[in-house]
Amino acid sequence: MSSATLLDPEFVRELEALRRRLEIRARSGAAGEHAAKRRGGSAEFQEHRIYEPGDDLRRVDWLAFARTGTPVVKLFRAEEDVVVRLLIDASASLDFGDPPKIEVARRLAAAFGYMALAGSQRAQVLVAGSRESTTGLSRRASARRGRGGLAGLLRDLGSDAPSGRVELGRALDEVVAQSPRPGMLVVLSDFFDAGPVTAALTRAVVSGHDVALVQVVDRGEIEPKFEGDYELEDAETGQTLSITMDASAIDAYVMRFAGLVEELRAWARRHGASYVRVSTDEPLEGVVRRFVARAVD
Repeated sequence: MSSATLLDPEFVRELEALRRRLEIRARSGAAGEHAAKRRGGSAEFQEHRIYEPGDDLRRVDWLAFARTGTPVVKLFRAEEDVVVRLLIDASASLDFGDPPKIEVARRLAAAFGYMALAGSQRAQVLVAGSRESTTGLSRRASARRGRGGLAGLLRDLGSDAPSGRVELGRALDEVVAQSPRPGMLVVLSDFFDAGPVTAALTRAVVSGHDVALVQVVDRGEIEPKFEGDYELEDAETGQTLSITMDASAIDAYVMRFAGLVEELRAWARRHGASYVRVSTDEPLEGVVRRFVARAVD
């Protein structure tokens, strides 16, 4: 997928309407501009926006409410900087689906990155896998800043073909170890990893990162419709398995998939993170709205 197809004009208009609602709980502490949640410190009033359920009541401008009858909240520019790190799983399993899961992951990463850059924050693309010899973090692009960094961010998103296998927990630990300051860490993956992923996610939270999980799956992985005898090959390891897909086998798979979803959902609730599950055939605007709302699907 080329950088030109990651964000179409209609999608960008939706992102512009949503970007002011994107709030990040982690703070990096470097010089920069963003809508600050903290009180005190060096902050300059930026603008008002309409109050929405869940907003901090301490940020409501009660004088403006008294004048107009419309509740609004204050946004400030503060002398802090925020980094939104977009960790994309580029293992071979992400090449599956119609469209492929990797394309959906890239479009969503482009959307999240756009909202960060349009808010004068920084955004950075990190890739796990995509090389046979690398099972952890394989590429770390430079952090982009502001609207002027969008073209570079889109180029960063379009250069890795899915291949090989990934130890997502290892990649997460490498991201945390190589990040001088915490920020928002968005993990885009199918999470089909047998390793201790949630343990690594917990270490990221303990290190101060604001973690968001985006699970990208194909409709056929949610509702399998196979029947008969198959010779299956693991896209990441090359191992083959002979299996008869009957009702009991499908039920066992569905239960295992539901267990993975519940594990991610429970982890997100326990650690104050968000978890959004997206099927490759659904419109992405709704996914972005759930992401901004910090949903736990």
